[in-house]
This record gives sequence, structure tokens and C-alpha cells, in this order.
Amino acid sequence: MKNCIAAVITLCIVMQVNDALDFEKTRTAYSAKIFGFSWENCGKPDDPAVLKTLALSPDPITVPGDLTASASGNTTVELAAPLAVNVTLEKEVAGFWVKVPCLEEIGSCHYTDGCELLNQLIPPGQDCPEPLHTYGIPCHCPFKAGVYALPESDFYLPDIDLPYWLTNGHYRVQGVLGAMGKELGCLKIIFSVHSNN
Repeated sequence: MKNCIAAVITLCIVMQVNDALDFEKTRTAYSAKIFGFSWENCGKPDDPAVLKTLALSPDPITVPGDLTASASGNTTVELAAPLAVNVTLEKEVAGFWVKVPCLEEIGSCHYTDGCELLNQLIPPGQDCPEPLHTYGIPCHCPFKAGVYALPESDFYLPDIDLPYWLTNGHYRVQGVLGAMGKELGCLKIIFSVHSNN
């Protein structure tokens, strides 16, 4: 979450899960295990926003439960509003990757301004949550050009209500960050989910 691109893309994924609260007519909180998490940069070699490291443990990650994370990355340009984010979510079905459509802001969606998403999650004027605050990591646009690093930090993942299509299976998510028609960075995440639902 340290790198700006990782923060915005991760935020979009988290907001998709949170938006599922409004999307589902009947919801049940349950435990889930996320395993086989991997990531890679998927942009061009000269993209200005790049994630250098990202480590999550344990494997599997239990929700609810504790998570340890560290990350580093850099951007050679200021990341300012509007900061477009294109998320492509795919689920493996019978050996084929199937694109999950954008429904109620969940799935393969285009967000016109990731900065506004950050403002919805953490209202302007409010301190950034820990451990971002401790390490002086911004949580609002603009993100100045520079190197960002989040040392190994502990987080608690609370109960979350997942949409029915995100309960069990293998997934891959690609997030592309852009501004003024130019790609700034790209991140691909692969993981599997197993729930008790």
C-alpha cells in the first residue's frame, strides 16, 4: 500500500468489496482464506509509477485475522487528480479466465478518479490511518514524485461481506493507473479465495 499505484489499485479492490454491501440483498459475514498471492508490474518499462517490493504474510491470509505487510515503490511524476484507474477482474472457470463485468462498481470497472476514491475512504482533513501516519506516507492526492517505503507492519483484517461471486475460486486482477490519456503504471495480482460459505 506504500507505493501510490499499489495504494490506489488496492483501494479500488477494497472499495469493490465494500460496495458489495450495498449490492447484495442478503449478506453474511464469514471467514475466508486468501492464498497463493502474487504480484507483478505489468506496465511498460518506462512507466513512471512502479511497485518495487510487496510482501504479505501469512500464506494463507485469514479474514478476519492478522496480516503483516511491507512494500516499496516510486513514482517519477506527481500523481494528481484526476487519476484514472482501470480494473480488470477475472475468475478462473473450468480452466478458462472469464472477465467479471462491472456491476454496481464491483468487478472490471473504470474509475475516473482514484483520488476521489481515496477521499471517500479517508475524508480530507482526517489523519492518514496507521501505520501510514507513523511513516509519513500520504493517503491523499497529490502524491509527490519520489520513493515510498512501508516497513514491515501489522494490520488486522476485519470481517467483510463478500459478493457471492467472490467467495471461492482463483482470481487475477489487473489495475492500470493513468492520467491525461497516458499510462502511469500497471499492477497485476493473482490470488485464490476459499471461504466457509
